[in-house]
Amino acid sequence: MSLPAVRGVLTPDRPLADLTWLRVGGPAEVLFQPVDMDDLSAFLAALDPATPVFPMGVGSNLIVRDGGIDGVVIRLGRGFNAISIQGDRVTAGAAALDAHVARKAAQAGRDLTFLRTIPGAIGGAVRMNAGCYGSYVADHLIEVQAVTRGGEVVTISAADLNLAYRSSELPDGWVLTQAVFAAEVGEPDELEARMTQQIAARDASQPTKERSAGSTFRNPAGHSSTGKADDTHELKAWKVIEDAGLRGYRLGGAQMSEKHPNFLLNADGATADDLESLGELVREKVFQDSGIRLEWEIRRVGNRAPDA
Repeated sequence: MSLPAVRGVLTPDRPLADLTWLRVGGPAEVLFQPVDMDDLSAFLAALDPATPVFPMGVGSNLIVRDGGIDGVVIRLGRGFNAISIQGDRVTAGAAALDAHVARKAAQAGRDLTFLRTIPGAIGGAVRMNAGCYGSYVADHLIEVQAVTRGGEVVTISAADLNLAYRSSELPDGWVLTQAVFAAEVGEPDELEARMTQQIAARDASQPTKERSAGSTFRNPAGHSSTGKADDTHELKAWKVIEDAGLRGYRLGGAQMSEKHPNFLLNADGATADDLESLGELVREKVFQDSGIRLEWEIRRVGNRAPDA
């Protein structure tokens, strides 16, 4: 593969397992870690348009398959994690951790506390319209900045992202670099206390000490265009998994959590194929039990191993 000159770091055949929360997966054909916006923009402008590009965050909601990822994986770092606050506007780089954004906003008396318990970084939160405690990215997002596959830096309004339940619309190969949120005023001590309570509640109900990628499947219910659930008809993914007798179910080194059955765990040296195969088995058994076809929330990318 012919690659443009960069100021950042280009690493061929870079293993990705250590960059994901589940600690599985094969290598990136090339991993690119840009220094800043200019480095990223120039690289994409000069890269062969036929070369696939996959933007990767901190790997909190991701299974990289054992055969690895073709093309260039782009991972943003320190040049893309700044957080600034002006009035009710909170601007965060795509590599800024959700929890850090929530805490820095709270210190400034601005309420983005819903981000505190969401694993991952802002780029992924926007792409997935992440939400917690009844609040979603769509409720606060004003606009994002992105670099197109051709290297152009563009600003996109929240409305143009068509944010929906656990989804957004962004062309393949475009890289989110920054997001601007509207945040209501709040008392810093009260916001910090609320986040402390949220962390305690999460730790009591979820396997936060285990290797997981957060919720495995979307809740099988109708949702509004902003991502909010219709509570009158909502079913919980964990409940239909439990009803199918799959709490704690194992396949190879993968396991559905005993503590929260909608959490897929790397319990004992699992491969990516173990994890994805267990997820598909759960989907099939739930469908047989209830007629409900669960949809993945975890993103699965790359190639399966030849012997999978």
